[in-house]
Order: sequence, then structure tokens, then C-alpha cells
Amino acid sequence: MEASSSGITNGKNKVFHAEGGLDLQSHQLDMQILPDGPKSDVDFSEILNAIQEMAKDVNILFDELEAVNSPCKDDDSLLHPGNLTSTSEDTSRLEAGGETVRERNKSNGLYFRDGKCRIDYILVYRKSNPQTEKREVFERNIRAEGLQMEKESSLINSDIIFVKLHAPWEVLGRYAEQMNVRMPFRRKIYYLPRRYKFMSRIDKQISRFRRWLPKKPMRLDKETLPDLEENDCYTAPFSQQRIHHFIIHNKDTFFNNATRSRIVHHILQRIKYEEGKNKIGLNRLLTNGSYEAAFPLHEGSYRSKNSIKTHGAVNHRHLLYECWASWGVWYKYQPLDLVRRYFGEKIGLYFAWLGWYTGMLFPAAFIGLFVFLYGVTTLDHCQVSKEVCQATDIIMCPVCDKYCPFMRLSDSCVYAKVTHLFDNGATVFFAVFMAVWATVFLEFWKRRRAVIAYDWDLIDWEEEEEEIRPQFEAKYSKKERMNPISGKPEPYQAFTDKCSRLIVSASGIFFMICVVIAAVFGIVIYRVVTVSTFAAFKWALIRNNSQVATTGTAVCINFCIIMLLNVLYEKVALLLTNLEQPRTESEWENSFTLKMFLFQFVNLNSSTFYIAFFLGRFTGHPGAYLRLINRWRLEECHPSGCLIDLCMQMGIIMVLKQTWNNFMELGYPLIQNWWTRRKVRQEHGTERKINFPQWEKDYNLQPMNAYGLFDEYLEMILQFGFTTIFVAAFPLAPLLALLNNIIEIRLDAYKFVTQWRRPLASRAKDIGIWYGILEGIGILSVITNAFVIAITSDFIPRLVYAYKYGPCAGQGEAGQKCMVGYVNASLSVFRISDFENRSEPESDGSEFSGTPLKYCRYRDYRDPPHSLAPYGYTLQFWHVLAARLAFIIVFETSRKI
Repeated sequence: MEASSSGITNGKNKVFHAEGGLDLQSHQLDMQILPDGPKSDVDFSEILNAIQEMAKDVNILFDELEAVNSPCKDDDSLLHPGNLTSTSEDTSRLEAGGETVRERNKSNGLYFRDGKCRIDYILVYRKSNPQTEKREVFERNIRAEGLQMEKESSLINSDIIFVKLHAPWEVLGRYAEQMNVRMPFRRKIYYLPRRYKFMSRIDKQISRFRRWLPKKPMRLDKETLPDLEENDCYTAPFSQQRIHHFIIHNKDTFFNNATRSRIVHHILQRIKYEEGKNKIGLNRLLTNGSYEAAFPLHEGSYRSKNSIKTHGAVNHRHLLYECWASWGVWYKYQPLDLVRRYFGEKIGLYFAWLGWYTGMLFPAAFIGLFVFLYGVTTLDHCQVSKEVCQATDIIMCPVCDKYCPFMRLSDSCVYAKVTHLFDNGATVFFAVFMAVWATVFLEFWKRRRAVIAYDWDLIDWEEEEEEIRPQFEAKYSKKERMNPISGKPEPYQAFTDKCSRLIVSASGIFFMICVVIAAVFGIVIYRVVTVSTFAAFKWALIRNNSQVATTGTAVCINFCIIMLLNVLYEKVALLLTNLEQPRTESEWENSFTLKMFLFQFVNLNSSTFYIAFFLGRFTGHPGAYLRLINRWRLEECHPSGCLIDLCMQMGIIMVLKQTWNNFMELGYPLIQNWWTRRKVRQEHGTERKINFPQWEKDYNLQPMNAYGLFDEYLEMILQFGFTTIFVAAFPLAPLLALLNNIIEIRLDAYKFVTQWRRPLASRAKDIGIWYGILEGIGILSVITNAFVIAITSDFIPRLVYAYKYGPCAGQGEAGQKCMVGYVNASLSVFRISDFENRSEPESDGSEFSGTPLKYCRYRDYRDPPHSLAPYGYTLQFWHVLAARLAFIIVFETSRKI
């Protein structure tokens, strides 16, 4: 553990006795001082006396109290009391135990061999690697920057060398000032307003009432875990000239571990390994194989023999595992302050957004489940499904050429009932609710993000404080101009160069989208070809359900194509983003994110859009079918409608996608780490127990993916699209998303804490470009849900029939009794002798009545063959079309209002 001079916990943990003394049992004091480190000259008895005098007035917390006693929340004094020393102990006792502290530091693998210098960063290479000269130049320049270095070979493989790096105080201070690292400089003052006696009485009554209520089970236990809900420190960019304004108890603990690693990484990214402007940076050495890995260390083991409730946490990683990554706390709120302190603001904001999204899914999942249950309870009273199930005398036309037989409408009874479960009277209400929900979710997240930004002191942090990418700096270092804000020279990219690169990148994006559309076109051809194949299948089960078999196999093939194209998209997006040469890391991430999202979104949803809005819309009618390349007849909807195909598409893709992602996120690292441990046992035997240092334990873990949180965000954003865009066709989507996200939070936490190397902490103000993408999905969801209800579902045709053509026409009613005869009114009549030669079925339909059929029915609003205009559109068709357009306009307008 890091050393600190003294401290008391902040916020609610400040408890004073009536006599004016300090309750030391309610605090966690860290009095461990390194033997050769800086020592405080303050007399602790004088400090306690001063605190006793100031405790008489607790209405105002003075700044002077911070300068003497109170550490910032980022101090390591929040760890378990077993490794801490009370202030009542004698200082000489601490000095006598210094050798014990040093020995413990040596053994835990977090310090150099001297037990004093904390390891801030680890580099790993192999001695057999031929890039020796580059490493020597790079390491020589590392020492020239002031970093301390120590090498040690692996206990498993002597060819593997670990380079341990430590940044002294002088180096940390110099680069912290260059990087504008924000550090605590004084304490916030809280004024406790005086309450009126009446309000005090009300508070007492409320407190008595709360005693009878059960405790909040979703909150963390404040008695055993540190209070991390408040941040009592203001921060400002570090400056060595104003160092006296900052709260520095101990130089070794002033910069926490995450900040120290970030500073060292910043230095390594700008060190030369060869002469030349472009020959700089650790990333290039990792790419060409000079180094195998580079990572900061975890703060020890995440497990402990003792319970955290009785002995406290061994380190911050153990604390995170017990109160966040453990599956036993899946129902509790996340300790976001602790996550932010260990992993940085960017990862903390991701988990804050994921938790907020999961919480907002509860009302959406409840309403979606209600819509589904409403369909279940009203299934027996649905007049349309009753008529479909009883229509044994209605013979439907074949749905494909030659091999598809005639079929009774009653054979679609099961599909009609399943369609009613999702397409019922409550579906429109649910679509309107989800349109409002998407907007409310985004607006409430703005408020939540503002609160987090204030608590984490991110409001004043701007992108200008972010450093320039080393690749951009090396590429355009010859062309410099003065920064109008900082007044310092910086590399400059010409406007013409930037425009030319953007044009090439946009062309690449357009080409890849065309590749996706071509893949979808291939799926369409597969569907129109295989429906005839399944119709001629030997198995009666598949032959009688040829359309369902076609849809199911097409969805599975589409999913495989999606996963294969994802590999290609990643490489193309990376190539195009590097070609653009973004100036900062945020610009690089935003550009890469936008490309990958466009590729993935089009790849994942193109088939869904086809089924929702194009399937069965442009097929023509019997006797005049529209054909693809004048050969294949376009696929028709099932006699019960196209909504069942859309439900199958969404359900299969959503379940398979989430299952595959969860396996790849957790299963793959678990298998890799298990295989590594297995090889170690085989090489060294199971009887020999090797005590690996921390750097070797972390090296055997899996590295975080090269694009940071991109995969995590992308998975959730695509899920958000499934949850909102076509939710009118699949009301159970929010429920599936909720169940997945409850697992996803703990799965990601477990992965970050136990299975991955510690990622580099980075600072961020919000979730970046992902918020703009969420806004775009929210707008698109309103449009698509309006079209799904108006075009894909049968809600509008049923409404028009009930008010205009049914038994209740002109009476202003639309109950189930008004739907009598709807099925017959929605089907048109076709004369079988009018079939084209290539469309004429092999069967004549004599198996139904003993004589060849003369007429069959199909879904459309067309005149009968004996009318003046055979197979022309009826008046009911135009009424339905006008109602559909009116519904879309009203739905969109109401959403804007």
C-alpha cells in the first residue's frame, strides 16, 4: 500500500464526541511511512487538540482543517484498517517497523527491489527478439527523461524480460504541468443552514417512520465500505510555481496510481527509438514487435482469505471485486467513485451510462411485457384469429412457383394467434410510449452526466487540455502555427490536405456500405430461391412450413455474414481513420467510432429493414408477379401477415448477438487465462507452488482490446437500436435487453477487475460521439415505429374496416363485434386459369373438394376477375392507404409536440 502521513475520512464519516474528542474508530488512518521517505514534522497531539477546539462549531468546515488533517478521497487511506496505524501510537514505533514495510513491499510485486520505488509501468520483451538496437535507444532515452528503470526476468521463461519503470517526483511534477493534470488544491466549504423548529419536527417524524421501513437493499453497506459518494476536493491544473496551493501530505501518494501510470505512458509515447521525426512512441515499438506488452499494474490480488466485512479490503482491486464485480451484488448500485479512481473517468462514465440505461429499461420492459400479456389474455376474444382458424373453406393461392401447393387459410391459425400476441390494441400505445421514452432517456442522461461531471470536477475540463497524438505530431511537425488559445506553437494540418483525406475516407465508407447492401441482396435471392426448395421437401413438417423455414435459415445465414463482415469492417475503419490523421485521441476515437457504427448498423439492420418495409410490398398479384432479373418471383408474406417474419428476425438476431457477445467478452478471456495457467502447471509441475510477482500475474492476463471501450459501447448502442427502432413489432425487446444488461454490468466489471490487465486511466467529460449516435437512433426509432404500425402491421386496415366497412360502420365503434367479416374483406379472388405458365402449380387443388379448383384467394384489395377492371385496386385500398399516411403524419407530429 502507498504511504500517507495522516488523515480522516471525509463527508459523512466526520463524527465528533460530545466532549470535543474525535472518534477514531469511524475513520481509517494510514500512518505507514516508508523508512527513507519524507516524514511529517507535525506533532500529532497538537493536531488532535486543534481538532477538539474546532469541533465546537460544526456548521462550517474550514479550509485549514484540510491543510492539516483531511486527505482527499483519492488517498489510499480508504483501505482496510488491518494495515493502518492509529494516530495515538508513537512515531518511533512506525520507524521501527519500516523494515517490515519495506520487506512487504518487496514481496507484493508492486515496488522495486529496494521496496521504496513504486512500479508505475511495465514493459515486456523477449531477449531473442532481434529489435535490440531500437530497445536500447528507447531505454536510454527513457533514462534521459528521468524515469528510473529496473529489469527482471520471468520466473516461467527466462527469455521474457520485464522492464519496471518508476517516475520520481520531479518527473511527475514536470509532466503533470504539461498535461494539465487536475489535482486537489483546497477543500470545499459546506454551510449547514439553520432549520426552523417546525421543519426539525417534521424531520424527526420522518426519521421515526423510516426506522420501521426496511433498509435500502440496493445500496452498498456504508459500515463496511468507504463512503465514496461525495468528493470534497476542488481541483485545478497542476503547476509547480503554485505548488503551495495544492494539498500535499506525502509526495509519494499525491499522484495516485492511475495518474502516475498515465503520466508515464504520456512520456513513453513521445520518446524516440531511432533518429528521425517519425521514429517515436511506444505504440510503434509494440506494433513492430520490439516489446510484447506494456501496461500499468493492478494493485495486488482481488481475493483475500479474510472477509471484507471483518478485516476490510486488502487493496482497491479487492474492494472493487467485493462490492462491484462479484456476482453476489448484482442487484446493488455501482460504486462509481471507486471505479473512477481505479480505472479513470472514461471507464467510470461508461459504467455510469450503462447503469443509467439499465435502470431506464425497467419501465420500458414492464410496458412491453404488459403488451405481450394483454395479447395473451385477449387471444380467445380476437375476432380476426377466430375467423382465420375457422376458415377451412377459404383456399389460398400458392406462395411460390410450381412446387408450392394450395393451402387452407385455417392452416395459418397458429401464426395468426402468434401475430396477435405482438400486434394488438396496445401496440400503438407502446410505440408512442417508446418514442417518448427514448427522448426522456436522453434528456435525463444529460442531467445525470452533469451531476457526475460536477462531482468528478470535469466541468472545466476541455478538449484543448488533451495532448496531440504522437502520430499527428510526427507527421506535421515541420508545419507549425501559434495556437490562438494557448499561444504556443503546435503542428498544423493544411486545409487542402485534410479535405483530400476526408474525401478518400468518405469514398471508402460508401464502398463498404455498398458491400453490405450486396450481401443483403444475396440474402433476398436466397429467400426467393429456397422457398420453392422447402416447398418440395420430403419432410411434411418443413414442406408445410416452407416460409417459416426460409425465414429462419435466412436469419441464421445473415447472422453468420454479419459476424464475418465485422472482421473486414474493423480493418477498413482502422485504415481509413489513420488515413485521416486526426489531431487528438478524442478525434481519432470519434472518427473510428462513427465509421464502425455505420458499418455495423447497416450490416445488422439492413435485412430487418427489408423485411419490415419491402417484403411482400412489391410482389404484384397472381398472374402478374414482379420478378427479380425477370427470373425469380419476389417473396410474399405469410397469409397471416409479414409481422411474424419481422418478429423472428429481431428475436433470433438479438438473442444470438447478445449470447455471442457475452461469450466473447467473458468466455474467451477465461479460456485464455485457464490455458496459460495450465501450461505453467505442465512446465513446473502441480506440486511446486510458484509465488509470482504482480507484474507476472498481470502479464498472464488478457490485454484490453486495442480500441478501448469501443466494443462495449457498440454492443450497447446496437442493442439500444434493437430496443427502440422496431420495438412496435417486438415488444419483448426491452425485457430481453434488461435481462442482458443486468448480467452485462457484472460481467464487464468481473472482466475488468479479474480477467484483463489494468487499462490505462484516461480522462473524459462525457461519452463522446456516442451521445450524438443515440440521438440519431432516437429520431430514427420514431420514424420506423410509425411505418411499422402503419405499413407492416394490420392495425390500420382493421381500423378502417371497423369504422367504414364492418357491421359497426358509421356508429363510431371499433370493438371485436365490429371486426366480423374482416378476413374475407381483406382477401381478393383470383381465377386459377389466369396463372402464368411458369407460375402454374403442379397440383390442381382437387385434394380439397375432389374437383379442380377454379378460384383461390390472396392478400390484397383488388377487384375480382369478372369485374370491368380485373385485378384493379378497390376503393377500400385507397381508404387504407390514406389512413396509413394520416397515421404516420399524426404520429410524427405528436412526438414533436
